[in-house]
Amino acid sequence: MKVLFATTNPAKVRKYKKTLEEKGIELITIKDLDFKLDIDENGKNAIENAYIKAKAYYDATKIVTIGMDDNLLIEELPDEKQPGTHVRRINGKELNDDEMIEYYTNLAKQYGGKLTAKWVYGMVIYNGEEIKEYSWSKSNFYLVDKACKERNSGYPLDSISVMPENNKYWLELTEEEKRKSREETNKDGVVEFIVSTIKRIK
Repeated sequence: MKVLFATTNPAKVRKYKKTLEEKGIELITIKDLDFKLDIDENGKNAIENAYIKAKAYYDATKIVTIGMDDNLLIEELPDEKQPGTHVRRINGKELNDDEMIEYYTNLAKQYGGKLTAKWVYGMVIYNGEEIKEYSWSKSNFYLVDKACKERNSGYPLDSISVMPENNKYWLELTEEEKRKSREETNKDGVVEFIVSTIKRIK
């Protein structure tokens, strides 16, 4: 079954595409459909933005759609300075990957070179009638003021994310270390949510 993933982020697609194909779900993207909607992602949290995206693309395509969004919470920042749902949008400007690295490394420098951060994720599957929601979070990690040499297109903050359990950049972890970290961030739970929901609503 074809399911639309309402994202332009290639890293998000790579994370789930192969596993879902093994379970009989063909994940297509808005790039495959060769169009893009101008969506006002004005939700207050990740779930609300995920729903806005899922509904907009379902309404346009009539294909069962997955919307996903994330909030970045930084322990050291006051509420009014939290990135929240606006991780890429700073002072009204949409930052590219390099600009994000520059902005957040400079922010870390203002707080002694290291910030304690946490990702909170939201996912919504919409078929025009039912809305199914799922939320999860990633354990605390550090955003630091110096980037490693590696890059992960679509996820620029991976280059300045350091894991506290081994003091290594995320992009410098071994595959085994990444696997353990992904298990902690509930990738299996996300896949199970997608598969069980699609089977039920198709």
